[in-house]
Amino acid sequence: MEVEKGKTKQLASVGLLEYEVLKRFLDIILAITILIILSPLFIVIAVLIKLDDPYGKVFFKQIRVGKDLEEFEMYKFRSMYSDAEDRLATLLKHNEIDGAMFKMQGDPRVTRIGSFIRKYSIDELPQLVNVLTGEMSLIGPRPPLVREVQEYTSYDKKRLNVIPGISGLWQVSGRNSLSFKEMVELDLEYINNLSLMLDITIILKTVVVVIKGTDAY
Repeated sequence: MEVEKGKTKQLASVGLLEYEVLKRFLDIILAITILIILSPLFIVIAVLIKLDDPYGKVFFKQIRVGKDLEEFEMYKFRSMYSDAEDRLATLLKHNEIDGAMFKMQGDPRVTRIGSFIRKYSIDELPQLVNVLTGEMSLIGPRPPLVREVQEYTSYDKKRLNVIPGISGLWQVSGRNSLSFKEMVELDLEYINNLSLMLDITIILKTVVVVIKGTDAY
């Protein structure tokens, strides 16, 4: 009986390793392809960001928490004014999501071009660089902020057992219309059912959600 259990665990680990290798291959191929195809859009967005707020940088770097609580710098197109982080404390009382997250419709820190690129998730595209470096994947739980993780329970931290992603089950199931608790449950559902087919399905659904621009702000 012990031998059979050992074989089952070994087969499971082999299957997981195969999945991780194929997932990494898919991440690299798609990330490079998207970066090449959308490079002209990157230039246009960069110019519009500087025109909207000349004092800020085009790209925004933020420390996020990834797999196994490892911290890394995540990249985004800057969608807020350059003093956004300093103004956050005064806006926390307006948080519209329960739990360890902050979301606010009509956030006054968001620039005009910022509202547009957020609506269609264009601000997330620089994270393709994080995908190439292996810090992120195309699909996985969103990487939280350090201050958010400080409020996590041991149960919430289970969502950090895999490499974080640009998109995931949460994003294609309601995005900002869902609560923090619902997000955690969706992330754990994804982790408990890891498969390349599930990743591909979420990628396809992400395209539809992004085009519609629903529940994004």
